This record gives sequence, C-alpha cells and structure tokens, in this order.
Amino acid sequence: MRVVNIHEAKTHLSRLVEDVATRREAIVIAKAGKPMARLVPERPPRVFGLLAGQIRIADDFDAPLPDDMLKHFEGSEP
Repeated sequence: MRVVNIHEAKTHLSRLVEDVATRREAIVIAKAGKPMARLVPERPPRVFGLLAGQIRIADDFDAPLPDDMLKHFEGSEP
C-alpha cells in the first residue's frame, strides 16, 4: 500500500485518484508520518443471479444432522 504525505495529496489529488482507479490499489494519506485517511477504489456493483441455474440446493439442506454425524462435529466421538 502506497503512503503519501498530506501536502503531496493536496498537490496531486487528481493524479492519485486516477492511480487508485486504474491500479485498484488503496493509497494512505499521512500527516507527519501518521496515517490519517485512505483513498480506496470504488467497488464494482454486485450482479445478483450470476450463477442462476448452475447451483442446486438440496431440499433437506437445513435438516438436522443424523446423530452419528453430529457427534463428530461436537467432538464427542473421534
């Protein structure tokens, strides 16, 4: 992560914003060596339904586990 001082950030803000957008990497803005703010790239919007029709969830997905399998998860049986 790149660190720039506040004076450089004020002087070159548009260049720093462009760097963050193209490199997809955050820049820390520091004052007297102490981190004060972080310039981060915008997240791309989420696309819902991207895997529609490709994933199947069983009807009994949230059904209780059988007792013999549950014992393994609880650590009561090796």
